[in-house]
Amino acid sequence: MGVNIGTIQTNCRKPAHYEPDADSRASADHGTEQLMIRYQQADPVATAALVNLVSPQLYRFFASRTNRAGAEEMLQDAWRRIHRSRHSYRPGEPMLPWLYAIARCVRADSCRTRHLISSPETGVDVSYAPSTQTDDASNRTPFEEFVGELPKGQREVVTLLRVTGLSIEEVARATSSTEWAVRQKVHRAYQRLREFLRARRHGGEPSR
Repeated sequence: MGVNIGTIQTNCRKPAHYEPDADSRASADHGTEQLMIRYQQADPVATAALVNLVSPQLYRFFASRTNRAGAEEMLQDAWRRIHRSRHSYRPGEPMLPWLYAIARCVRADSCRTRHLISSPETGVDVSYAPSTQTDDASNRTPFEEFVGELPKGQREVVTLLRVTGLSIEEVARATSSTEWAVRQKVHRAYQRLREFLRARRHGGEPSR
């Protein structure tokens, strides 16, 4: 399935701290799940609505660790995989954790492709351009700078919570983890954040 994201990008820039209230969140979740069920039934109107509804969230998730071009590429790949796997979504189950489990795989595969493919003759990485994350580096927000310094597991849960707006329970489902484990990672990440901010105030570097 081809997905045109050209009309979506203007809606992909909500602040990282955006958090809907409980009532609007429950309503949105229900609406998303209903669209997914209709998408499974090959309803073209529901398909278009679903793409436009969740693509901004997916884009922010991907863009939190790469540049615009990389995020757009991963967004396209994510929708191809979602389309192939749509039959595996079970009506009545939370839809967003299912969606982000796929998105996590897309991002992990993208990282492997860019960082691990080496030339068989020279052993030099020939598939990864260093500019992938540097073209927007000067425009990074303090949040993006902080998240970039976190260990992988902490970085992932903080991104899912703060950038995409998932709940603790949804993050646990998406990462095949437990709520307790997610809370532990978040707690450690926020400890790291306090160190990061303290070091910035004093002109130093946070401890590793």
